[in-house]
Amino acid sequence: MPLPELIEIIPLTAPSPAEITIPGSKSITNRALVLAALAEGETTLHGALWSEDTEAMVDCLRRLGFEVDVVPEAEEPANRTMRIRGLGGRIPRGGTPDAPLELFVGNAGTAARFLTAMVCLGDGVYRLTGVPRMHERPQAALLAALRRLGYRIDAEGDRLPAVVHGGGRRPGPVEVSVEESSQFASALLLSAAVGGWTVGVTGANDDELPYVEMTRRLVAAFPRAGGAFQIEPDASSGSYFWAVNALWPDLAAVKVRNWPTSGWQIDADFPVLMPHAGEPASATTSRKTDLGDAIMTAIVIAPLATSPAAFTHLGVLRRQECERVAALKHELHRCGAQVQERGDTLEISPSRLHGAIINTYHDHRMAMCFATLGLKVPGMRLYDPSCVKKTFPDFFQKLAAPAPDGLGAEIWECSTVDGKRVRRLTDLPDLFAA
Repeated sequence: MPLPELIEIIPLTAPSPAEITIPGSKSITNRALVLAALAEGETTLHGALWSEDTEAMVDCLRRLGFEVDVVPEAEEPANRTMRIRGLGGRIPRGGTPDAPLELFVGNAGTAARFLTAMVCLGDGVYRLTGVPRMHERPQAALLAALRRLGYRIDAEGDRLPAVVHGGGRRPGPVEVSVEESSQFASALLLSAAVGGWTVGVTGANDDELPYVEMTRRLVAAFPRAGGAFQIEPDASSGSYFWAVNALWPDLAAVKVRNWPTSGWQIDADFPVLMPHAGEPASATTSRKTDLGDAIMTAIVIAPLATSPAAFTHLGVLRRQECERVAALKHELHRCGAQVQERGDTLEISPSRLHGAIINTYHDHRMAMCFATLGLKVPGMRLYDPSCVKKTFPDFFQKLAAPAPDGLGAEIWECSTVDGKRVRRLTDLPDLFAA
């Protein structure tokens, strides 16, 4: 049963000691799935995320002819053990020019970009489509790089839908701009060994590209001849629970189990960089060098700090699941926050916040950020909470579960007519199942 269209988060009096289990990293899971499919022999992924984005990737791999077995894991409902039988770089299936093999990626940017490069290695024709928002998201730099390698890709406006004519291995050097998305470089790097590509990156310094560095390190560490690989927990998803400590800094009651220490995920630094309620905030936090998607969590709780803060290099947020810079600014304004937008920077001043009905824009991170704020600020109501299924299907289950496995938050269904509470959803635990 899906969550209702509108819910309200009831603030905690204070968080009880808790230790939360977080699903596997979406970024690592979808990269590992591509590497496993291109490897030789069977690869077993442990702790892999099972969400809308990774389901889209698995579905596409199966349509391409790869065998992928998915088995639930006991410790975390949103995790799976996945077994993928790689074929040494061969793509089993492909369509024809008159009947391309259809691949639907939903709104998963990783699936859209990674698969576009991967299917170039096949010998068939492939048509990639997604939801309307995915058709608006940029693809041009990746398509240009693949065309320079000699592949034919038909795409009006250089966006999805795109028809890729596989050409097999075509060795050579290629540069790609990551000004709009670092996923373009990651897409090429994941398939580079099979394609014979030497990938260069333009548009930013290497030390400003943590997700590209993640890909490079993952490629180097991955078992290319089959074997086992452990997916670490998703640091971006963990930011919402570390943020509870920022809302009650004197208690620091919440921990996240198995917090990643590999250095692969830029958001693993969130516990150090998050602004604390009632304390001075860091003057500047960058989306390029300090935090990835977890910068949205920091932005939403920043008005509760005692000093102004600037969040910079946010341009990539404008081209993701929604126009996130505008969305954050607008919804924070609705809560009484003082927010100034200057180019790709949001400047946030200490503010007295109040609840509001929040539009999540069908964006999982907007929903989770403002749900977290609702643990402290009364009256926070969210439209379309089910959108968290994109990367964290049991997020609200974690909020509602009693400590020590959850936060024990109270969640209500609200009327979409007048916003009033209708029924307490924490009495219906099946609603929060992954």
